[in-house]
Amino acid sequence: MSIAEDRETPAVTAVRTEVEVAIVGAGLAGTVLALSLARAGRKVALVDPHRIHHDEFRAEKTRAEQMGLFEKLGLGPVFRSLVTPMTDLHIFRFGQLFERKQAWEYAFSYTPLVNGLRAALPPEVPLTVGKVAEVSTGPDRQRLVLTDGSVIEARLLVVATGYSEAVRRAIGAERIEESKAHSLTMGFDLAISPQEFGLQSLTFYGRQIADRIAFLTIFRIGERMRANMFVYRTVADPWVRAFRENPQKMLLELMPEIAARCGNFAVASEVEVRQVSLTTTRGHRRDGVVFIGDAFATTCPAQGDGIHRVLTDVDCLSSTHIPAWLETPGMAADKICAFYDDPVKIAADERAMRASIYARRITTETGLEWRLRRLRNNTARHLMIFARRFREAGKPSDARLGVTGVAFDRSDEAGQELPAGPRLGT
Repeated sequence: MSIAEDRETPAVTAVRTEVEVAIVGAGLAGTVLALSLARAGRKVALVDPHRIHHDEFRAEKTRAEQMGLFEKLGLGPVFRSLVTPMTDLHIFRFGQLFERKQAWEYAFSYTPLVNGLRAALPPEVPLTVGKVAEVSTGPDRQRLVLTDGSVIEARLLVVATGYSEAVRRAIGAERIEESKAHSLTMGFDLAISPQEFGLQSLTFYGRQIADRIAFLTIFRIGERMRANMFVYRTVADPWVRAFRENPQKMLLELMPEIAARCGNFAVASEVEVRQVSLTTTRGHRRDGVVFIGDAFATTCPAQGDGIHRVLTDVDCLSSTHIPAWLETPGMAADKICAFYDDPVKIAADERAMRASIYARRITTETGLEWRLRRLRNNTARHLMIFARRFREAGKPSDARLGVTGVAFDRSDEAGQELPAGPRLGT
């Protein structure tokens, strides 16, 4: 299988390398897997076209659950050195402070995060800079030919190329669109210092379905104040063009009640956008090769499950499947399929896809079922606010008011559909 568009005339003497695992793609998924396998003493080749990861905008915050996976992989100290932690989370609904809670979250810029992880690669696993020109896979050995003529042979090939299609297509895997242009992530800096801002993290949910806003979240990355907004629109939408031209004006109209906390939304950078479609893969169950992260499936970043899927893939492979596969001869499809059929991986993928679809529908759908769901959720939330006001005024507690019996879906805020009673911070 060749990638003709990437072929170049070799300029140097071809180098042949033999490893146990060859990883193509040194984004988050590929680099974390290489680090994890290196810690276990595996012989690994990590290949990427660029020594320094190019500028790439993605959602910029993750949760304690994902930090737990970094810790499990032995990468907690590295990850913590590259992120900004926060614990004081303020949530606004209905134009007022709805909830304040203490929970760990971590903010980062994707490109510095990936480059920082690359810098942590040990000498035994150097980054091979090059493009793949040919791919050969089989039940025993996998072979990569780079455009400079270098050859890498491995027992297992891991494709971690994200949204890039060249290697996937050469192997024969097909990307299937489940929801085209599902959501749009918008990111920009605010012209306010962290000291002025005061709060560590603020999240605002849209007031009406016509806005098609999942939420806006404002947080600190180092010495910058950063905003990520998730909307259910396309890049070509006139609303998006208008927002990019004058974000301050539109934010002041959408969220006047929190403008003072955010320096009146003075924006200090261009508005970056990233369109995301929900996709899965077909034709991936084959000899010698496994697809991970966004090379296998893509989900909406608004629910924060993208990093969780990546780290789950890495954990399942590095702690369970790759060690077992390498103990016996061959690398046929029956071995590979054990990874795709792993209940832990399946649960992580299904949770992310389910949350992505549900969150869009609860935010934008106008049918009776979804109007009733929103009515139920908002009624429960208004009761929570009512109960808090009674409590703060020294009146009977929310438990004696019977509010604890009210449940609502938290999928539009927590990333999955979970029935839960009211949870009110102080």
